[in-house]
Amino acid sequence: MTDNRRRFHRIQFDCTATIEFDGRTCDTQLLDISLNGVLLTRTPEWNARCGTRCRVRIRLGDDATQICMEGSVVHIEEERLGVRCEHIDVESAGHLRRIVELNLGDAELLNRELSVLV
Repeated sequence: MTDNRRRFHRIQFDCTATIEFDGRTCDTQLLDISLNGVLLTRTPEWNARCGTRCRVRIRLGDDATQICMEGSVVHIEEERLGVRCEHIDVESAGHLRRIVELNLGDAELLNRELSVLV
């Protein structure tokens, strides 16, 4: 899907993350984030398939500040894995909103993206 068809802007964001699925926990790297989900690095031994339910934990600076979300794997490439956010707690949503707000630099764009979620 091209960027002009996307409903949510992707923010390039390089930090560590953990993904849990099928009883496994794997450390990974966050490539980008949006209000709708995340793109993570993937290693070939991961056996997740599209539709696999998972939990993603993104560490922001220190281990005390993080974004936690639950979702489903929506696409898999050789070295990348996309997860759609289906549930996020209030504190994590606040952190995510702030990241998007700072990177978009436009309150109207942010409000448009938030209105799509409601």
